[in-house]
Amino acid sequence: MDHVVTCPACHSETAPDARFCEACGHEVNPGMPVAPVPDAVDTASPLDSVRVAPPAPACAACGGVVAEDGYCQTCGTPAVKPRDHFREQPAPWVAGVCDRGIRHHRNEDAMALAADAAAATRALLVVCDGVSSSTDSDRASLAAARATREVLTGSRPRGAGTVAARVAATAGLLESAVAAANAAVIESTTVARGENPAACTWVAAVLDAELLVVGWVGDSRAYWLPDAGPATALTVDDSWAAEQIARGVPRREAEEGPQAHAITRWLGVDAPDPTPSHASRELEGPGWVLVCSDGLWNYCSEAEDLAALVRRCAAVRSPSLAPAGIAPDVTIPEPDPVADRDPEPVANPDADPLALAEELVAWANAQGGHDNITVALARVGSP
Repeated sequence: MDHVVTCPACHSETAPDARFCEACGHEVNPGMPVAPVPDAVDTASPLDSVRVAPPAPACAACGGVVAEDGYCQTCGTPAVKPRDHFREQPAPWVAGVCDRGIRHHRNEDAMALAADAAAATRALLVVCDGVSSSTDSDRASLAAARATREVLTGSRPRGAGTVAARVAATAGLLESAVAAANAAVIESTTVARGENPAACTWVAAVLDAELLVVGWVGDSRAYWLPDAGPATALTVDDSWAAEQIARGVPRREAEEGPQAHAITRWLGVDAPDPTPSHASRELEGPGWVLVCSDGLWNYCSEAEDLAALVRRCAAVRSPSLAPAGIAPDVTIPEPDPVADRDPEPVANPDADPLALAEELVAWANAQGGHDNITVALARVGSP
């Protein structure tokens, strides 16, 4: 039979090798050695390795808690998704903003940018606009934009050194890029041909020092907006409206018609011809390369009007704007025709392209934000 020790204080039975009573803590065996205290004690808790769930996001409208279903528990406002408003700035002189707008329930626009650190050396601006009537157009546009950037960043065509050779080499690279973009759109398609498969427009601008080469399919656009001299739209829309303009219909009338946004070429499994059109220009003097979706040019189509708008917005010191309509401390101007402001601001060569893109997006939202809005900018030269 094992020897049992009785505590002299509380008379509880204690294990024979125990120094202290387990019931009251009184010392029952003074001769029992005390285990030495180690120099370092491991204080880590098993809970330290347990991943703690992040706090529930706050509602941008009222500050309440957003539930798992994506809606605020207090006011019912849907949560802001990362895709609703995102920005890219690969270099200080190149930046873009992509925004859901006000009327659409999701952002089907996408962009992908790349640039060398040195100003006005090499930049890639890609914008894709998902066709709203197609399935998974938001996935398709983002896949197309990123596939394009991957191809364009993988090669730097120089041709034979002449401008014509460089243009031809870059045009060939753009054709490879649009083929990859089209394949990415097709891979994103989840429905069969004839059931509104994924589709999007495509425009890419490659700036290589003073040479700008653009390719496009659809009605997303590229502009050259110099600080001085005439502004130029480098692309010609693949659209019903553009065909009407070519037949002599005034631009405003064609672009406001019921079929104005019916495009005649696009990327996707049912695309009639995904081969891109090309244009090039040797840039002289400082200015802005602007690539955008129709969410911007819907409200400011003519190149000269857009140049005036850019000068106006560049003269404004921009805050870092949140998605339109949700930031209480952001004041968005009332709708105002571009050409009606006088005097006209002079070009601001020090404008930050990211802040400028935010201002242009905010302006488009102030006009109604009827579509998704994407603005990508590259600053060329200095006065």
